[in-house]
Amino acid sequence: MTGRLSGHRALVTGGARGIGRAIALTLAREGASVGISYLTSSVAARKVAAGIRSAGVGASAIRTDVTREAEVKRLVAGTAKALGGLDILVNNVGNFLVKDVARTPYAEWRDLLDSNVTAAFLASKHALPFLRRAGWGRIVSIGAAGAYRAHGSKGMAGFYAGKAGIVALTKALAREVGRYGVTVNVVSPGIVDDYDLTIEQARRRRDPETAVGRPGTAQDVANAVAFLCSDEAEFVTGDVLNVTGGWLL
Repeated sequence: MTGRLSGHRALVTGGARGIGRAIALTLAREGASVGISYLTSSVAARKVAAGIRSAGVGASAIRTDVTREAEVKRLVAGTAKALGGLDILVNNVGNFLVKDVARTPYAEWRDLLDSNVTAAFLASKHALPFLRRAGWGRIVSIGAAGAYRAHGSKGMAGFYAGKAGIVALTKALAREVGRYGVTVNVVSPGIVDDYDLTIEQARRRRDPETAVGRPGTAQDVANAVAFLCSDEAEFVTGDVLNVTGGWLL
């Protein structure tokens, strides 16, 4: 299998559905063997794993609660064993909630922070020994448009706190691991309403909220992740790539 990522081994958390699914399949088409984690979507996870294998590369799917350290450690080790190593990590998991602070129970607040920034911390922590051993590595986390500037939006305090935390984690981690050949970046999507919408279909639709005039797709996000995982992006680290079509400029 040839491609920009041929010979590499990737883990995509939450890779069974939505943007995670698009990322996993795109990395596979670029030549990487890909493992995914899932929590409840076992049928969808098997379909994604089959799609990865159809690209001619290795695949794995491991059920994991990425907010629990023991399970994340098992996920990373199991993925590396299945794929013969690990040098790419995509932190895609992150729950979403719209609710005012005054009405948000503590448990929901914790879930937003844990599923976003804590999950990214745990996966990065346990993947790093494998990436450092390889002497080459990529960590890409999924943020949100505006998170790099601590954007405020009514009802989204917990969500944006988690995504802003991912940006802070990314910048600090990039400083820590750059000397080992590991880059760490964030891809921040804008609004993606239809995860199954293709770019070709999106080009036939209008969206006045974006500067380019069309809606965003999961594939747009996946393409950005694939770039940051490639050798072409070796001098890009600690940065945030907004994939919004000019929404929220």
